[in-house]
Amino acid sequence: MKLSEIKNHLQNLDQIAFQLPNGKLVPSHFHVTEVGKITKDFIDCGGKVRNETVINFQLWEENDYDHRLHPEKLLKIIELSKKTFNFDDLEIEVEYQGKETIGKYNLDFDGKHFLLTSKVTACLALDACGIPAQKPRIRISELGQTSCCDPSSGCC
Repeated sequence: MKLSEIKNHLQNLDQIAFQLPNGKLVPSHFHVTEVGKITKDFIDCGGKVRNETVINFQLWEENDYDHRLHPEKLLKIIELSKKTFNFDDLEIEVEYQGKETIGKYNLDFDGKHFLLTSKVTACLALDACGIPAQKPRIRISELGQTSCCDPSSGCC
């Protein structure tokens, strides 16, 4: 989800809810502790220089049940961050503390909840890193009856 999309969704909500990939909701007393821009410069395994920039939201929860984040407050935080950091309309990445470490998620919306969706890794240079392409699986039964060793061919 891009920055412009979350802003549009927030304008139509009375409350904010984030749902984890397992279906559980982030507790409603969460805070957005950071809104920032993260730039990653790297070289892929094929030697190509790459650059990636995302807008990052960090969600945090603690036993503070009296200060719930409302949509209009998050919109103000986004606008201040956009003005301060000169954000483009970039994709949003969300960080949230799991049991063992911070998880990073993509963001989607189902009409009611913001969905934290799983991120995956992938090779960015499949053509250059030496990993062979998977051969297609073919069923012998799909090849047809063109063999000379077909029992009805008379060759046996």
